[in-house]
Parts: sequence; structure tokens; C-alpha cells
Amino acid sequence: MAILRNKKLRVGIIGCGSIAIQHMKAYMAMDDVEIVAGCDIVAGRAREFMDSFGLTDVKTDYKDHCEMLSDDSLALDAVSVCTYNRQHVPCAKEALLRGIHVLLEKPMCVTEDEAWDLYNTVKKTGLVLSVGFQSRYDRNMSELCEIVRSGVLGKIYYIQTGGGRRRGIPVRDNGNSFIRDETAGTGSLGDIGCYSLDMVLNALGYPKPLTVSGFTSSYFGKNPKYYHDRADAQEIADIFSVDDFSSAFIRFEGDLVIDFRIAWAMNMDTSGDTLIYGTDGGLRIPSTECWNGSIGGPMTLYYTKDGKTCEKMIPITDSGDGNKPYIWQGKIRSFLDACLGKAPTPAPVDEIILNQLILSGIAKSAKLGKEIEIDLSRL
Repeated sequence: MAILRNKKLRVGIIGCGSIAIQHMKAYMAMDDVEIVAGCDIVAGRAREFMDSFGLTDVKTDYKDHCEMLSDDSLALDAVSVCTYNRQHVPCAKEALLRGIHVLLEKPMCVTEDEAWDLYNTVKKTGLVLSVGFQSRYDRNMSELCEIVRSGVLGKIYYIQTGGGRRRGIPVRDNGNSFIRDETAGTGSLGDIGCYSLDMVLNALGYPKPLTVSGFTSSYFGKNPKYYHDRADAQEIADIFSVDDFSSAFIRFEGDLVIDFRIAWAMNMDTSGDTLIYGTDGGLRIPSTECWNGSIGGPMTLYYTKDGKTCEKMIPITDSGDGNKPYIWQGKIRSFLDACLGKAPTPAPVDEIILNQLILSGIAKSAKLGKEIEIDLSRL
């Protein structure tokens, strides 16, 4: 692991789009951080981005991430990688090989081969790579983990989880990288499906997946009727090349199965609450109106006492916009503490590669039209 200087951590931003805004806000709230550089493949965007935060002296005159990472004058300690999905691994790998810690936005990557490549690079370098699941710092997620790990549910054998938006395909007016396969590589499956999987798998301690039978579709995204209020509806439908709905049945070690579904668009108000079935109790986690890795309302614990069925409602802590700075600052702070050697890596590659192998497995299974085994031989 790189030895950090006894001064402010020198941080760069790779990819200066919308998600980078939350990174910057959190970094700027930290006393031990100095933002020293930024880059973006869109000419002028990095400069405009830094200027919007009053960082007019920060260097941004780089054509790409390679040029920025090779600038030894920056003496970078860490970077946030906030690019579109298909650039996650090239940027993160280059930084790690140059001795720079990485906070990588989710999803970890797109393909199984990319996941193993990044996993092996982290193991080779011994550096910090944390994947950006800020939802782990939601206070209600912490409560969920405490319940599951307490043993009150007994042996957990079945979970229904997922999420969805009735109308929530992320169409933009500046390139639409979310809906193009050449940039995103995955749609709702990787964008928000990774959150719902992490919610339950993190609580369970990330059991190892064995097989997956997956299904994906794009009935809404490819239909111009979905974009009825846009003059370019047909153009958007024509470039849509990722999934807008995915579902799967996933088997895990320890006799556990997960019934998963996720949607950017559907003719339904919800794809269902998250339900955790245990031999001693059950837990209902309400869905949200627009899935973003949070919990939609009070959880309910179901159990039996003295032969009687009982229910206990668990009050929710506000997870709306008022909680957003908290979860992002938790995400950034935990990453920085790992860089400083003060804490273990949050959302480490050892866990998130399992998340990614499931996502990639769902896409592969859907393409083949059959159940497949998940190869864990390289762990």
C-alpha cells in the first residue's frame, strides 16, 4: 500500500459529469483533502466543472485520464472515477498501476473478464479500491444489517428483492451515455440492480453465488411511445441499446435463493417490497417510489412468540434529501480513512466482485436463454 504524506490527501476527479458533483461536495467538506486535478473526455467540461466549485487553479488541461495520471507533478494520492461504465476499468486500473488509490463509481464494471482483471490488479498492487455504494451509509441500511446479523431471523433461506421505477429511463440531453451499450454496457441491471443486490448481500456478509437464471428486456426503451413528450422520441428509441428490465433466480451456497427483479420502466406501481424469509422470523423492507438504494418506509419484523404470530414495526430514519449529504460524506470519509490506513476498505473488491459476477451472469444467462453456473475458481 502506498505511503501517504503527512499532509492533505491530493485527489483527482476522472469524469466531471453529474455524479462527480456529489463526490466534490463531500470532498470539499473534508479538512484533509485537496482537489488538485480533473479530466473529462469532453473538451472544456473539467474546467467548467472545477470553476463551478471555485477551484480555478486546479489543473484540467488533460486530453484523457492517462495524461492526468501520468502527470507526476500532481503527486496524486487518490482519484474518484466517475466516468460512464465501460471506462470504469481502464481508468481504475491505470490509477492503481501508478500507485494511486481509487474510489470507483458503481457498477464495478460491465463484463466478467473486466471484473477479474480489476480484482487481480487490486490484489497485485495492494491499494485501496472501493466501489461507490453510498447506500450502505443510510442509517436504515445499518439497521437492516443489524437485524439480519443478529440471528433473530434464524436461517435465511429465501429473499425477494429488487426495485423499479414506473417511468424512470435516464434520458439526457448531453449524449445519453446511460442508454447506449457502447458507453453504459448495461441498463437498469447495472445502474440500480447493483444497489438492491448489495442491500441484501451486504447484510448477509456476501454469500457466494452458484447459479443464475436471468431474463432481460427493453420493451419500453426501444419504443418511441415512451418518449411521447420529446421531439426526438424516435431517435432516442433507436439508440437505446441496454436493458430496461431484468429479473433472475439466483442460488447461493448455504441453501439460499434470491428472487430478483429491477426496472427503469414498467406498467406497475412497484416491483414489490424486499422480503427476507428466515426459519425464526421474516423481514419486510418497503420499496421506494424511485429506487436509489434506500428504504421506502418502516420495516416490519414477523416472528412467533409463545406460539403466537407477532409483528414489530421498525421506525425509519429520514432517508430523503436531508440524508443525502450524510450518506455521501460517509462514503467519501470511509474511503479516505482506508487510504490513510485507519480503516478497512469499504465496499471492497472481494465483496463487489460477487455482485458484479451476478450482474454479468444475469446478462449472460438472458442472452443464452438458460441457467448458467457462476465461475468462482479465480477467487
